[in-house]
Amino acid sequence: MKCINKCTSIFLKKAFRPVTALIALSISMSVLTGCGEEITFKNAYDVYESTKAYELNTAVAVKEERAFFAEDLCVASPADLISEGVTASLSEAAGLFNIQEHNLEFGKNIHGRVFPASTTKILTAYVALKHGDLDATATVTEAELELEAGSTICGLSVGDTASLKELLYGLMLCSGNDAANVIADMISGSTEEFAKLMNEEALALGATNSHFVNPHGLHDEAHYTTVYDMYLIFQAALESKQFVSIISSKNHTGNFQDSMGNIISKEWVNTNKFLNGEAPVPQGVQVIGGKTGTTSDAGYCLVLYSQKAGNIPYISIVYKSDSRDNLYLEMTELLEKISK
Repeated sequence: MKCINKCTSIFLKKAFRPVTALIALSISMSVLTGCGEEITFKNAYDVYESTKAYELNTAVAVKEERAFFAEDLCVASPADLISEGVTASLSEAAGLFNIQEHNLEFGKNIHGRVFPASTTKILTAYVALKHGDLDATATVTEAELELEAGSTICGLSVGDTASLKELLYGLMLCSGNDAANVIADMISGSTEEFAKLMNEEALALGATNSHFVNPHGLHDEAHYTTVYDMYLIFQAALESKQFVSIISSKNHTGNFQDSMGNIISKEWVNTNKFLNGEAPVPQGVQVIGGKTGTTSDAGYCLVLYSQKAGNIPYISIVYKSDSRDNLYLEMTELLEKISK
């Protein structure tokens, strides 16, 4: 489904911004390039001629920026796109995105605000991979381990020293909230500054209906997203081979040093039931990886990257299911749509 709406207007504004600028500039008959050189248009009111002259006299690839900002994105209307074979009552919001065809194949409340729980860590990993050094290390502080009771952790202790690469495995496989806090401090110096960076990066990806206040997704009323926004964030993260390698791992042995310099090893198992063998995958579909998330307010959540016949990529998202069983039931039904 390719329908353009208010939620995607940001793409159109960016896509056509240079043309708008050229029309305005054509009134004055000439402009200055970034190098201070004046450009004179032979026909200032001819958009094609003005565009051509501008491209020839500047280092900016106006032509590419003008038309193709959203060419690789699935664009969807606010209206639900419910199809037979998917039980729509099992969650509050869900979406199935065909990345190759740039189509929405199933959509339910995809622009409605939801709490992302630990699927937040997709953005955390994206920001860390973009701004961090995988070989850089950080030493765990007491403050970074101050988490609410019942929080999922990867088993870090005060004084442990771990690389960003190992922290990302602890973050994404066993959903370590302790790893999330260490990563935030490592990249930005504090959770607050890291959250600012998260919001900047999300906005740059077009996720305009989201707001993040922490790197782990523990509940906060001001911490929210939408199915469509998370699709945008997840698709951007998938461009990183390292990210795909991490989320596709069924398990990982994390190695780091304790405060005495001893090597510590932790076995981390992926919480994704499709990868750890607890949930069957429909025939003809390969589940590459994704991220789970659960809190009492967010319900049960899952963001998934899959392929049909090994080469057609899909993103499927289910938010706020009322139980883990129903979460995987609806996700399985979405995957069955892929297999057909």
